[in-house]
Amino acid sequence: MKTVMLGLMASVLLGCSGQSSTNPASERVNSDSSMQSNEKHRPNFHFSPPANWMNDPNGMVYYAGEYHLFYQYHPGSTIWGPMHWGHAVSKDMLNWQHLPVALYPDELGTIFSGSVVVDWENTSGLGTKDNPPMVALFTYHDVAGEQAGTLDFQTQGLAFSLDKGRTWTKYSQNPVMKNPGLKDYRDPKVSWYAPQKKWIMALAQGDNIGFHSSKNLIDWQAESTFGEKIGAHGGVWECPDLLEMTITSTGETKHVLLVSLVPGAPNGGSGTQYFVGDFDGSKFTVDPEFSERLEQKEAIWLDYGTDNYAGVTFSNVPDTDGRTLFMGWMNNWLYARDVPTDAWRGSMTTPRNLVLQETALGPLLFSQPITELHNISHQVAQLNNVEVSSDTDLSALLGPIEESHRVTMKVKRQGANTLSLDYKNNDELLSIRLDVNAGTVTIDRAKSGETEFEEHFANQQVGVIRAGLDTYSFDIIYDKASIELFVNDGELSMTALAFPSTPYNEITFSADGQALIEHISLDNLTAQQAK
Repeated sequence: MKTVMLGLMASVLLGCSGQSSTNPASERVNSDSSMQSNEKHRPNFHFSPPANWMNDPNGMVYYAGEYHLFYQYHPGSTIWGPMHWGHAVSKDMLNWQHLPVALYPDELGTIFSGSVVVDWENTSGLGTKDNPPMVALFTYHDVAGEQAGTLDFQTQGLAFSLDKGRTWTKYSQNPVMKNPGLKDYRDPKVSWYAPQKKWIMALAQGDNIGFHSSKNLIDWQAESTFGEKIGAHGGVWECPDLLEMTITSTGETKHVLLVSLVPGAPNGGSGTQYFVGDFDGSKFTVDPEFSERLEQKEAIWLDYGTDNYAGVTFSNVPDTDGRTLFMGWMNNWLYARDVPTDAWRGSMTTPRNLVLQETALGPLLFSQPITELHNISHQVAQLNNVEVSSDTDLSALLGPIEESHRVTMKVKRQGANTLSLDYKNNDELLSIRLDVNAGTVTIDRAKSGETEFEEHFANQQVGVIRAGLDTYSFDIIYDKASIELFVNDGELSMTALAFPSTPYNEITFSADGQALIEHISLDNLTAQQAK
């Protein structure tokens, strides 16, 4: 959770329910879906709040047939302020139902980021084995303590639910983790470590990650820290996530540590780096091959676009599913407070499946859109073997494009070094360019529409991909004001906002030599508005 110094007024905080363990009926969120669907730039199928400010996804968990999304929420303004936990549920991560605010500020502070687990064995004693509690661990942010200049203004709190997440009770002896004197001490991500039958918490501590353990989710002890002299350190580390994953081709089990960072991302502002290694129940150690890669690059990034931050994974996904399901906040702290949306600010990325693949450079994370997208897809056209060189109007070949759609294509270059895909309207342009020899992909939104609200928004974004391949695949998901690009089955992902003054109505493809589009398809995407 990014700490933004906006001069929060004590009266605002005191106006929140400091005693409530559940959600006052009088403070239910606005759920007028017809109003939402007509708002300019509001996405059609990416999750966005009913109104006002949203940032980090929190507490993502699957339970009793529902995906729960909690999120950093300021219900009183479109500007960051006293944080609450907003709440929504979905059967498929695409069609969402808004629920009342789950957690409110109280006398210990506002509610920063955290996680939710299902305590199946009732290790906490807060439920029963027949009705296991959903347990939330979150950061309390004491605004008064911060303003007084203390260092211990962030502590970790606990809340639990016995009714499938509909109401929450805060633990009577909060905080469950006091601050040892660290200014940045937040964003607990908790998981069960089966080999030692204990809970593990990854916690952002300055520009390091602390690992803590507990038998009951209430009493915690420090185990180790990770991060000194490794990875990017341009700013504070936030929103960690420790994942146990299997390399798809070898079956080898590894651990992956996601770490968000602000500032210091490769294209400015905030971003998410990751580390591949091993975890023994106490200490995280980087894989030797991955360590060699870090000697050549400062950091390896989950997404090279500017607009995927603070992402974490869903807990309690069934073993029969087997996926590592991820969502991030589709924004950047460089300009999050200034994006040109009126009654709301913030949306989430398309949910993604993270896959650990063995490559010539060692094990790396690939990001792939969830298969559930097929349930909201309506195919418009598909074509094979389209020869291109100069500008080819794909929209003329495929048919009219809707504001929310998906383009998938596989391109074989036949002498071409540069491949370009452009979204256009009358006088605006959003451009994607692949330089085969350099091994780079660039998203250029300098002329994409509204950009003047922040000086960095128009900057080019550059991602890295293997150079010199004969064939490249592209999977592009576009939703009114965002584009998500996945190259070569997710070897590279790039996420970027764009705010055209009128919808793009043309897609063109060009190459600086001969190229063959072996396959291309266009699908319109339609999900039910969150309600």
